Amino acid sequence: MGRLDDRVAIVTGASWGIGAAVAEAFAREGASVVVNTIPDDQMDMYASEVVERITAAGGSAIKVPADISVPADVEAMVASARDAFGDVDTLVANAAQSQRAPWTEITIDQWDRTMAVNLRGTFLCAQAVHPGMLRRAGGSIITLTSVTVELGMAGLLGYVSSKAGIIGLTRALAREVGKDRIRVNAVMPGAIRTEQEIELNFDDAELAKLTEERQSLPRRGYAEDLTGTFVYLASDDSAFVTGQVITVDGGWVHN
Repeated sequence: MGRLDDRVAIVTGASWGIGAAVAEAFAREGASVVVNTIPDDQMDMYASEVVERITAAGGSAIKVPADISVPADVEAMVASARDAFGDVDTLVANAAQSQRAPWTEITIDQWDRTMAVNLRGTFLCAQAVHPGMLRRAGGSIITLTSVTVELGMAGLLGYVSSKAGIIGLTRALAREVGKDRIRVNAVMPGAIRTEQEIELNFDDAELAKLTEERQSLPRRGYAEDLTGTFVYLASDDSAFVTGQVITVDGGWVHN
């Protein structure tokens, strides 16, 4: 028996990195998983590989391309989940947009796109799964913020601003839906080595040095270091936990 037997989960941005690791961990614990990907040929291929790994291991998963900043795409994604598995009771709002640039060089289009995916997308997904969670008499919404909110990292103004907004969304939404037995919590990852980090051209040697100097646990973090926290928040083990931000950063920041 898995900790997530009979659960139906959507994991957004699950083509790679944290999202893929969470999708596979949920499936190992018995959940039926919707692997969301941005409509993009390469990301679509990666998402197909995630589904293949899940099904090869005996799990249940489907791939659903959707741009989570687009309301119609989100509604269609939730409908696909319902048609395949039933009402969704677990949402991991993982998909994110970011770019590195000095704040004076950020364009309006870049700013709006970051806010649309990271903040509006989280809101739209939560709103779309809410009716199904009501029918299932409960659920878990897990958002993703970032340790950069605590660090105020330069070069990521739009991303950091959106991730700070997600903390506010998480806390306010937890107040709104608690009466419906729906829990809302955020995970705050630290310096996690993912494909997206590589794409943003962070210097791996510099980050390794920083983590060794500043983290309590002097090693790089990987997506698999986070999956236990997500499983906990999706399961009944966290039945009395809501409105919280859980930091998983190897002890970089101590609040």
